[in-house]
Amino acid sequence: MADTQSASSGAGIDLSQFYQVFFEEAGENLATMEQMLLNLDLASANDEELNAIFRCAHSVKGGAATFGFSDVAELTHQMETLLDKLRRHELEPHPSMVDVLLAAGDALKAQLARHQGAGGDPVDTAQLLASIVQLASGSAAAPASAAPEAAAAPAPAAAAAAPTAFAPATPAGERQLELTVGPLADPGIADNLLDLFKEIAELGQMEPLDAGHSADGMRRFKIVTKSSDGDLLDLFTFHVPRESMKLGPLTRGYGFHKNAPGAPTEAPPGDAGYGFFDDAPGAPGALPPVSATEVAPAAKPEVARVVAAPARAAADKGTTLEASTLRVSVDKVDQLINLVGELVITQAMLAQTGQSIDSAQHQQLAAGLADLQRNTRDLQEAVMSIRMIPMSVVFNRYPRMLRDLTAKLGKKVELVTQGEATELDKGLVEKITDPLTHLVRNSCDHGIELPDERVAKGKPAQGTITLAASHQGGSILIEVRDDGRGLNRDKLLKKARERGLDAPDSMSDAEVWNLIFAPGFSTADVVTDVSGRGVGMDVVKKNIAALNGSVEIDSAEGYGMSVKVRLPLTLAIMDGMSVGVGAECYILPLSSVVESFQVEPETIKTVGGANRVVRVREQYMPVIDLEGVFHVPRDKAAEGNGIMVIVEAEGGRVAVLVDELLGQQQVVVKNLESNYRKVANVSGATIMGDGRVALILDVGALVRLSRH
Repeated sequence: MADTQSASSGAGIDLSQFYQVFFEEAGENLATMEQMLLNLDLASANDEELNAIFRCAHSVKGGAATFGFSDVAELTHQMETLLDKLRRHELEPHPSMVDVLLAAGDALKAQLARHQGAGGDPVDTAQLLASIVQLASGSAAAPASAAPEAAAAPAPAAAAAAPTAFAPATPAGERQLELTVGPLADPGIADNLLDLFKEIAELGQMEPLDAGHSADGMRRFKIVTKSSDGDLLDLFTFHVPRESMKLGPLTRGYGFHKNAPGAPTEAPPGDAGYGFFDDAPGAPGALPPVSATEVAPAAKPEVARVVAAPARAAADKGTTLEASTLRVSVDKVDQLINLVGELVITQAMLAQTGQSIDSAQHQQLAAGLADLQRNTRDLQEAVMSIRMIPMSVVFNRYPRMLRDLTAKLGKKVELVTQGEATELDKGLVEKITDPLTHLVRNSCDHGIELPDERVAKGKPAQGTITLAASHQGGSILIEVRDDGRGLNRDKLLKKARERGLDAPDSMSDAEVWNLIFAPGFSTADVVTDVSGRGVGMDVVKKNIAALNGSVEIDSAEGYGMSVKVRLPLTLAIMDGMSVGVGAECYILPLSSVVESFQVEPETIKTVGGANRVVRVREQYMPVIDLEGVFHVPRDKAAEGNGIMVIVEAEGGRVAVLVDELLGQQQVVVKNLESNYRKVANVSGATIMGDGRVALILDVGALVRLSRH
């Protein structure tokens, strides 16, 4: 990490405070670049696409150079060279170029992770750099293309029409330049450049040329340096947008202000330039020619004001765009959610206390409590939406994975995504990524056939894997389906019996499909480095069950397979139905509740000596008695017929027997395992309005309990 430390050495600004912002922005740029490379149509790549990819690499390079991450800057510099030749049409796009740029992106991620503190040895990129250089100097880059390159390159010094350069004598190798920055909504931002030069003293010297902050939002600086224009602009880009900067030669009339350093006492006859260098923002070349006699001293501010008006409008527009998003630490969002959760509990307590108050006598208090309940609900929904992330964040990582996987397996697979805008809680997004990766890899390896095999079956040579997400009630449904070979019932039963599992022929299809979730179970005939060790699907089910979710499988042999993952939208606050058993209160997730009804004794039957079922519309359903499950003490004299609540999870339904329905309410989910210990058939706990702790039931566990 020596190169990391070098960036923050010195007596000036500690650049390490900006590291996290750089790492986050670099990660976003690399993810965007990878996505654009995967979507790039080599046969008809347009300039806009190539320029966008180039800008991603350039942004990473600029930040890396600023912080002294030399390995990252070196690799992105070579990537820039290749991408620059592609966008200038000096090279023809080729699949090998996409491959090497994707590999370079992977190497950059590893380098950035190391600088971020992940540790490990430096990433060896020698071979990668050699490949990029070789491609950049390929046969497409004929000598004739050098001329267009030179012609297309912008002249960083001065055009013929620019004012005569004023360059006092400087030590060998040093240059004196004039930097114009702006227009900026906040001209003080440009002062960061001065601090940067002081921090990295070897760059040279930098001093402001303005008498003060200019009214037009422009700032001007004198720079004495040995660095190239490109290196300076790359360095400054981290603080100021590149399009807002202009480097040129130092002129006698630099600066708009009267008596500015180096400005002539009077404007030379016939010279309407008054210190502008060619193409500078607001230069008089944009206005009709003005004669010397027309340019009275009082007219100069008026001209500058007219020219600056569109610039200020552009600056205002830029400020609006910049303020449309705000980067906030996840810890701060979690803290906010916890506070809102406590507010929900307090509001519930006040609401319960308010029920005992005569609303006629305390009408204003009752109205205030009603407003508090509504506002608390709105606040909770608004805060929870901050943590909601679109599923595209998860889906976007799979095109690259499938590209590499199909190349290894010799298959042709198209990935189709649906419902990318569907939102899910950030905590769930992070935890669902690995299970979905297992499912996508299994579809590609086990499901999709080889092209020849598909053609022989009358299918297209290219298989299709579909990732779909949608909201259903209080849950999100994520489906991974393919049009491959599907599951073979007989093969699954045979494999299960070989492993000693109970697998009678009377099993339903759904029960047979669920065999693949057994620990160590695999249908692969050959173990490969992709899959086949039987350590994937059981992990998928365990991880999803830990999120209070469920997995359903459907398959048709020869036509494909579908795996549906159902998850709650969030793990922090949920809608629940509170039920009473004896003196205890339990919470059922409202998204799992189907219906409730008063039970009649004759509708309950006993089977197998101890198990009970209830008849619901000519169908029998397992009965779960919460009194027996949780050993609830009760007064036998208070027993009645009870109420049945039908709940659904993991593709099954059970009837939960309770004493009474207490009501529907929002509950704040507290992790019982981290605060106490794991409790069977319980997924969490909450605090009720009267201060009591109520257990939140794990409906999936109750369904599994009924099956045993």
